[in-house]
Amino acid sequence: MDASHSELEAIRRILADLMARVYRIERELRIRTESAAEPSTVEPTQPSPAKPVVDEVTSANSAPPVLPPPRIPPIATTPFKTEIDSDLESRIGSHWLNRIGIAAVLIGISYFLKYAFDNNWIGPAGRVTIGLLAGIAVVVWSERFRAKGYKAFSYSLKAVGIGTLYLSVWAAFQVYSLIPSGPAFVMMLAVTSATAAMAWAQDAQLLAAFALTGGFSTPLLLSTGQNREVALFSYVILLDLATLFLVMFKPWRRLLVMSFAGTLLLYIGWYSSFYSRNQLGLTLTFATLFFAIFAIAPLVTLQPEGEAPLLASIPAVLAFANAGVYFLQAYVVIEEVDKTDMAWFALALAAVYIFLSRQVHIRRITPGASQILHFLHLAVALGFITVAIPIRLNAHWITIGWFVEAGILLWVADRIKSELLNVFALAALALGVVRLLLIDNFTTTQLIFNMRMATYTVAVIVLGAVAWYAARRTDEPGRTVAAVAVVALNALALIALSHEVADYYGRQITALMPARGHWTPADRNDWRGIEIERGFSYSALWMAYGAMLMVVGFLRRSAFVRWQALLLIAATIVKVFLYDVSQLDRGYRIVSFIVLGALLLAISFVYQRDWLQLSARRNKEGASSST
Repeated sequence: MDASHSELEAIRRILADLMARVYRIERELRIRTESAAEPSTVEPTQPSPAKPVVDEVTSANSAPPVLPPPRIPPIATTPFKTEIDSDLESRIGSHWLNRIGIAAVLIGISYFLKYAFDNNWIGPAGRVTIGLLAGIAVVVWSERFRAKGYKAFSYSLKAVGIGTLYLSVWAAFQVYSLIPSGPAFVMMLAVTSATAAMAWAQDAQLLAAFALTGGFSTPLLLSTGQNREVALFSYVILLDLATLFLVMFKPWRRLLVMSFAGTLLLYIGWYSSFYSRNQLGLTLTFATLFFAIFAIAPLVTLQPEGEAPLLASIPAVLAFANAGVYFLQAYVVIEEVDKTDMAWFALALAAVYIFLSRQVHIRRITPGASQILHFLHLAVALGFITVAIPIRLNAHWITIGWFVEAGILLWVADRIKSELLNVFALAALALGVVRLLLIDNFTTTQLIFNMRMATYTVAVIVLGAVAWYAARRTDEPGRTVAAVAVVALNALALIALSHEVADYYGRQITALMPARGHWTPADRNDWRGIEIERGFSYSALWMAYGAMLMVVGFLRRSAFVRWQALLLIAATIVKVFLYDVSQLDRGYRIVSFIVLGALLLAISFVYQRDWLQLSARRNKEGASSST
């Protein structure tokens, strides 16, 4: 009982204190309100403090005052977290909910219309009319939001309205057959033109993208499955010219990528379905017109200020892609007729790109972009000259063409500091190496001075250039490329020399082949002697090449080259001890071991003399690490 009584007393004291605080707060608020309501000239009188009723209760109980509970400090919020939360909240509210809401409304309307259509409440003409009116209404309604500053929401509504118009015309033609193809095409063209006009008037690149999407979708939506090459490609040229006009006066270069992709997809679709050889002239004419439009585009586009690097590279990428696509288009249709004509065509394209590179250099649209475009057009021109040679010829000339193309691209990439062209150069180099090792089948009639050695020499020179350019860079990718290029260079050089050794002794074996198809004991002895000489020659070649690499490594003070020499010499040691000992005659065996031993002693002497000061370098590194 005493414990419960004391708890009740404590609760009563707390309640009395709380009531006193509430009374003081109400009185203070009332005083502030009255002072704010009185004129400023009247001095506010401070009322005499009245003794609250609660105080009487407190004094009557004669209890000691109770201290108020400590205030809990507010938790400080991190400004960065608040900013992230507000950005996420704003994006969710303004973008995601907007799009989800539009999708929900469209789904609801589509369910309603489907229900109405299934119950034949609305006929085909009424359905199309509802779609057209709804599309126009949504576009008009979106203007109210744009006027109030809600551009993103306005463009979303416009996308819905424009898409509804295209689908309504498509349904009128393809589904319900209410109108023929001619009026349907005119209606879709009107929608595309109106969208482009809105994009121009409102300076909205997004609306121009809507117009292009609808424009290139029109042939697909109105397709009848018939071959109408002239109508299709004339319309595509009209779209490409409209895009070119827009990018001449608006900094909307991304539209060129859309237009190029749309043109290419429609061309591929038509070619795979309808092309025949009797259409060669007309098809090549349209392909040339497409090429001309996109070849001019990088020279006349308007570059926006502060453009991102990725977007700034659009003209260069477009120029490169346009050249490749046009050449492949022509190659597919011309190569079937005459391969010689295709070689002349490549040379003509080279002349065109030399002219374009000159025009870019003269116009100087922007300093950096003009230099990149100038060298890129020049690289493409040199590439076409290179490609013309293997097309006119064949076999190893194609491999040489890949290597020369890699060298040209590497030079241009170094001049304009383009990582993209570096990638293309390495890709061309890889293709050349793969073709050289796995595809080319050389038939040589003489040693050293033959086309196989010439092809390997070109490959080694280009790899040397790659290693030199890459070694000038200080980053990790540059060092990696340089190392791989040096290893590939030495491997190809050693393979080329080994081929010559194999051919030299292979001809001797061929000369020993018996005319009547059976071997005599003397023939077998001669054949064995040739095989022994060939095995010894391989060992001698590898030791000599390893010694040469070691000398180069010492002169260039390159540990990487010296390690390659050591590995090659180690492989030669393994061959001498495992193969030469058992296969070679005594004389060759003696010479092989003496030469190998002399080489190893010479290398060991160089290391012991410490001509490279390796020990001093190690001591210096050890002292620095200990400190």
